[in-house]
Amino acid sequence: MEFKDKILAELEKNGLWTVVTFKTPHGPGTTMEKLAKAVEEGNWRVTFKANWWTADIPYGLVRLDLQKDGREKILLGKWILGERCELIRLETMDLEKGKEEFFRMVDSITSTLIHDPVIRTMREQY
Repeated sequence: MEFKDKILAELEKNGLWTVVTFKTPHGPGTTMEKLAKAVEEGNWRVTFKANWWTADIPYGLVRLDLQKDGREKILLGKWILGERCELIRLETMDLEKGKEEFFRMVDSITSTLIHDPVIRTMREQY
C-alpha cells in the first residue's frame, strides 16, 4: 500500500479509531488483505477483520482490530474504486466519534441487508 507509512504514523496517535479514506484499483478482498499486510509490517497484530461493500456503487469499508505493545486500535478503511491507490484522508477519532462513523458507513452499505441476521448480530455487538 503506497501510503503505508502515513497509516502507521497515524496509528501511533492517541484515540481508539484511525480512519483512512482512499482510492484503490483492487476489489474488496484484495483491498482488505493489502491493508492488513501494511499494518502487520508495522508490527501491529490483526485480531479481527471484516469487510463490507456494495455492488451498486464501487465502495466499501474494511475494519481491522489491532494490537501492539498492549495497545488496541481499530482501523477503518473507507475505500472507493479508482485507477490507482490514492490517499484521500487520514484521521484519528475518539471512541464515540469512531463508533458513529463505523455505524454510519455500515448502514450506508447494508441498508438493503438490514434484515440479514448475521449483520444484525454484528451490529448489536458493536
